[in-house]
Amino acid sequence: MKGAIFALLGGLCITMQGIFNARVSEAIGGWHTTSMVHVIAFTIAIIIYLNVRDGKGKSFRQVPWLYLVGGSFGVIVVFSELTAIHRIGPAPAIALLLVSQIGTAFIIESQGWFGERKIPITRRQSIGLTMMLVGVILFQL
Repeated sequence: MKGAIFALLGGLCITMQGIFNARVSEAIGGWHTTSMVHVIAFTIAIIIYLNVRDGKGKSFRQVPWLYLVGGSFGVIVVFSELTAIHRIGPAPAIALLLVSQIGTAFIIESQGWFGERKIPITRRQSIGLTMMLVGVILFQL
C-alpha cells in the first residue's frame, strides 16, 4: 500500500513539476529552467539528507558506477517534459510520458536488464500496452 501511495504522489508531482517548469521556461528558457530546477532540488535533497541520514555513505564503493549517474536522467526528463508541454500541451505530453515510462519498464523487466528479475511478456500485457498507445493517439485527435 505504501508503494502505491508513493507512486501516486510521484505521478502528481511529475505532472505539477512539468506544468510549473513549462511556465518558468516561457520567461527564462528551457536550459535555464532545467538548471534552476536541479540546483533547487539538490539544495532540498542535501538539507533533507543532513537531517535524516538514512543511507550508508561508505557504501558508494559497492554500487556500480553506471547506477551512480542515474540522477543525470533527470536533466533530460525536465527539459524534455517542459518542451513537450510547450509544443503539445500538458495532457498529451504527460500521457505520452507515461506510455513511454511503462513501455520502457516493460522492456527492462522482460529482458531482465539492470538487475531486474526477468518477467516473460504475456499476450495480455502486450495488448494492454498497445491499448494505452492507441488511447493516447485517440486522445490527441
